[in-house]
Amino acid sequence: MKAPETEIQQAVDDPRLQLAIYTATRRLIDHRAGVVSDEVLPHYQDLRNEANAIKKHTIENLDYYLEQLESNVIAHGGNVVFCRTGQEAADFVLDLAKQRGVHMLVKSKSMTSEEIHFNERLEKHHLEAVETDLGEYILQLAHQRPYHIVAPALHLTRYDVADVFTKELGAENEVVIEKQTKFARGVLRQKFLQADIGVSGANFLIADSGAIVVVENEGNARLSTSAPKIHIAIAGIEKVIPRAQDLAVFLNLLGRSATGQPLTVYTSFLSGPRRATEIDGPDEFYLLLLDNGRTKLLEDPEKRQSLYCIRCGACLNHCPVYRKIGGHNYPWVYSGPIGAIITPQFHGVTEDTWLPFASSLCGACAEVCPVKIEIPKLLIKLREEVTEVQRRQGAGDLERFAFRLFAWIATHPKIYLLLASLGSLFFPIVPKIGPLKKWASQRSLPEPANQSFHQYWASRVAARRGSS
Repeated sequence: MKAPETEIQQAVDDPRLQLAIYTATRRLIDHRAGVVSDEVLPHYQDLRNEANAIKKHTIENLDYYLEQLESNVIAHGGNVVFCRTGQEAADFVLDLAKQRGVHMLVKSKSMTSEEIHFNERLEKHHLEAVETDLGEYILQLAHQRPYHIVAPALHLTRYDVADVFTKELGAENEVVIEKQTKFARGVLRQKFLQADIGVSGANFLIADSGAIVVVENEGNARLSTSAPKIHIAIAGIEKVIPRAQDLAVFLNLLGRSATGQPLTVYTSFLSGPRRATEIDGPDEFYLLLLDNGRTKLLEDPEKRQSLYCIRCGACLNHCPVYRKIGGHNYPWVYSGPIGAIITPQFHGVTEDTWLPFASSLCGACAEVCPVKIEIPKLLIKLREEVTEVQRRQGAGDLERFAFRLFAWIATHPKIYLLLASLGSLFFPIVPKIGPLKKWASQRSLPEPANQSFHQYWASRVAARRGSS
């Protein structure tokens, strides 16, 4: 599949969108830089090394920790359901809602549920799923997918939000952000009171205690997991970590890498349904552990490090490609550098073959990744796999012929010098030639010198001889 060239060009040519992306990502970059400096957090690199080691150990022993997690969740009165696909996860929720007579559920922000098109699957069966994170709620009303892992509505201005609220909710066209927030809070508060099921994601799953950790800034996740009678957490199997002690490492890294906060506003530890002595919380708790292609990544000892990702979004903010083309031009819900390495692995390298090449390999993503995923290295490996598949399919023959021709010319000096001398003559028409036209449209070609180096050197030698 070719890159969505038209859509990408539209994004590049839209000054309003470019300003929105650059302003938001620059703010996140600056905030992060302020909280990871040596003056503020001198042991930051040690935390990254420790996080990488914990993730590596956990992924290499994933079966053991998943079994430990399951037994501890059950011990606290919860239920664990292993789901191979997103369809299985949605079917479980649909069946449970039907059994309990539920018609509406509320959701806190979850990239995992976005990954499996959870809302769309439920809506087909007339079960209303309401996003309660403000950014996600705006996108749900606008019928769009997240633009960014952490800031899903990063691309929308307050004027866009006003139009969405007016069109979808019949609200007055209000452009003051505080008033927009107040209006949304009033609408969502009624949804919390009406819903019988609350669905959340999970930032971390702690194996030795069976706790589900949810990190957020708005407080909507706490309402989603405590107000309804039933709480369902949907999490990828890679979210597990061995011990509660390990959590301190990741909490020190996640907020700083995502939004530049030393710690996010709310960090919730959820351990099953409400106890008899507790005044709030759900009556039932279910943890849906999702595979959805993750076990395929475990097969490769090198590429499995993709599962270390804690969804902080730092690689997106620092990526020159993401900051130019935006989130919706990536083919899946995960965008930016992390999307470029996990999408081909989940869906296969034969789909969206352009994606591993949508990178300058500048290395900024690897430098800021809190768990030290070697993203450029993985991109190169995926490029090799794509190229090999295309080679077997006969693609790239023209390119290989061109390189062979250049190699032959380069090993025949007289022919090389002849063609080089003609370069300046034909230079003006080069950017207008067939396949070169598209290549040159994105590059500024330096004009060739009036004389070649060989000509310059010959004239210099001649001048010396004349002077002697």
